[in-house]
Amino acid sequence: MFDSLTYALDVTLPISLIIGLGILLKRINWITDEFAKTGSELVFNLTLPCLLFVNIATTNLTDHFPTFLLVFAGSVMTGAFIIFHFLAYGITNKLARGAFVQGACRGNMAIVGLALSVNAFGESALAIASMYLAVLVVPLNIFSILTLYYHQEKTPRVKEVARSVLTNPLAIAISLAIVVALLPIQVPKLILDTGNYLAKMTLPLALLCVGATIRWQEFRSSNILYWAIGSKIVFIPMVATALGFYLGLRGEELGVLFMMTAAPTAAAAYPMVRSIGGDYHLTAAIIAGSTLMSIVSSTLGLFVLREMQWV
Repeated sequence: MFDSLTYALDVTLPISLIIGLGILLKRINWITDEFAKTGSELVFNLTLPCLLFVNIATTNLTDHFPTFLLVFAGSVMTGAFIIFHFLAYGITNKLARGAFVQGACRGNMAIVGLALSVNAFGESALAIASMYLAVLVVPLNIFSILTLYYHQEKTPRVKEVARSVLTNPLAIAISLAIVVALLPIQVPKLILDTGNYLAKMTLPLALLCVGATIRWQEFRSSNILYWAIGSKIVFIPMVATALGFYLGLRGEELGVLFMMTAAPTAAAAYPMVRSIGGDYHLTAAIIAGSTLMSIVSSTLGLFVLREMQWV
């Protein structure tokens, strides 16, 4: 038991400490709101696309493509969006419905999920986690857009959804990387080395910015906040991991599934709610709360999985 607990803490504590450092640096004004905003944009638009491109483009997809994991994860997340879409009808405030659904289902896979997967299972899990992102990032973005539009009683125009997806830097990087990986294209070493340097900036910078954007006052919200947080970091990962194990997933693949589904609500949910319409105060609270509480839930979840010898 002690070995399992030590293993779980070794994985989650470094991530937690960097997020905590972001909170501290913001508090002592070494990091400003403008830095956090600019840093997050830099990660989203440059360093994270570089990380995904390098890892997918240099992976032999025909040999290492985790087909069952990706089909299963896609099915689980599609089902989650549908279930929570109908659960949201029980919320009186229509503005809160879309924020609740997105907050409960859309995880910060690209930053926290990826970081925890690599910390837990090493560089070999990076390819699996990158392909997980490659397959799920686009549909989850589409589900989020449709959910927000639907609960705002607006009809989402195909042009708006298409533009949001096609201009997404992650989707562009992933698409290019898949083409390179599948075709006999030799990427120049100079480009790969440069991409690697930028990729190494991604996780520490992103986690510092996550910590810097947490606001304690955002926790004073309604019960919807805690239902969304509990669903995101406890209920969905618990159900997904148990079903995945029952259907035959083991080791790194099951571990990546847990880490990705247990990741806190994506920070990108906030600007999306503000631009499309919805309760962005609730969204900010869900992001902050799930980020802090996921430190505990991820540690306990990984401890249990390790103790049961599932991973």
